[in-house]
Amino acid sequence: MATCPPYPTHPGDPTGGAVLRHAHWWQRKWVRYGALIMLLALSGLVILALVRQQTGTQGFLVGLGLAVLPVPLLIAAFRWLDRVEPGPWRNLLFAFAWGACAAALIAIIANSFATKWIATATADPSSADTLGATVIAPIVEESAKAAAVLLVFLFRRRDFTGIVDGVVIAGVTATGFAFTENILYLGTAFGTDQLSGDRGIASVTAATFFVRVVMSPFAHPLFTVLTGIGFGISALSAERQHIRRVLVPLSGLLLAMGMHATWNGSSTFGEYGFFAVYAMFMVPAFALLTWLVIWTRQRELRTVREELPAYAVAGWLTPTEPYVLGSMRARRVAREYARRQLGGRPAGRAVAQYEAYATSLAFLRRRGRLGRANADFVVRERELLHELWRRRDVARQALDHAARTTAPPVPVVAPPWPVYGVYGYPTQPAQPAYPVQPVHPVHPVHPVHPVHPQPTVPYPAYNPYRT
Repeated sequence: MATCPPYPTHPGDPTGGAVLRHAHWWQRKWVRYGALIMLLALSGLVILALVRQQTGTQGFLVGLGLAVLPVPLLIAAFRWLDRVEPGPWRNLLFAFAWGACAAALIAIIANSFATKWIATATADPSSADTLGATVIAPIVEESAKAAAVLLVFLFRRRDFTGIVDGVVIAGVTATGFAFTENILYLGTAFGTDQLSGDRGIASVTAATFFVRVVMSPFAHPLFTVLTGIGFGISALSAERQHIRRVLVPLSGLLLAMGMHATWNGSSTFGEYGFFAVYAMFMVPAFALLTWLVIWTRQRELRTVREELPAYAVAGWLTPTEPYVLGSMRARRVAREYARRQLGGRPAGRAVAQYEAYATSLAFLRRRGRLGRANADFVVRERELLHELWRRRDVARQALDHAARTTAPPVPVVAPPWPVYGVYGYPTQPAQPAYPVQPVHPVHPVHPVHPVHPQPTVPYPAYNPYRT
């Protein structure tokens, strides 16, 4: 395992005595955020104009009303998967906006240009449409959606820690892309019905709605999730495994392209080709990936239960917290109790943040124990512990209530020998349950597993690798 980097400097001297260089204007956070928001906004305006041009105003409104129906369900499903270590909403908003605006705009422009070029070069428009749908569209669309996953992976690395994070970001991006694409298809179908006079179930709009919204709302998320799994495996890999960190996401992207091409080409497999591909390929793949993601979610909860007891031994957590934090039901009970009894929504939010930080701490320790920790392991660990300590007053009451409410009774068997005090020693005088917070906290050094935290430091210090 790599040696620990130097500890962070004292809050009074954040620079460590070094001279800070002023960042260039393009390196400022508000400049980058502003540029990203402007890019997405311009993409949204352009895609809005293009879709409205192809569908008409009435068709656009009808397509928008029908296409929005599956979006809340898909977002809720991906958010449920992310409940163990919930990522910030800004990442999900970026992913959805990228898929609905930037990726959709790239796909419309690139697909149209490639199809026209092939039709001109081959003088066969029908073959050009088939080739564009089965070859060009999967490559362009999956690459455009994968760009959002790559950006979160590179610039929000602390929020991207495993397979579930990759699945959530990829799935939300694909949900946004499918939303815009459904507006285009449903609006075009409604325009066709206006010209032909078809109404009701026999209309093209009803058939398109049934195929795209009822039968296969998960199609685009299913494709892009493969890319997200590749990035998630890369996030779990050690920094020195450079080839694996590059090849696994590329493999996931190629699988996504292949599945997308098979889905788009199902219409060329005969009259029942679509239903054959749907029943024999899409449904089993969807079931398998759903099982994989749920299994990974349960594995994350088990990691919390296995890694956090070390911090309970050091005094950072109470003995019951690792097991409460490893149960989604107990977590929910703790949040509800905090909202009802400990201060309303702010208290509930503090408990939810405590649960998220504790989960991140468990994942960080596991990566360190497996030799996959990054260079900022110690700094990140102390940041998470500090965030936990700030919220301990409210969170510990709520988690203690959840432990007493949800934990089954455990029989206690007395040992066959006489016991005096704790571990055979005479009973010691009562010690304070938790250290007293001083007015000016000083970062402590790392002693070896303090049994009773001393009141001279703001919180118990602990280095899990000094054992």
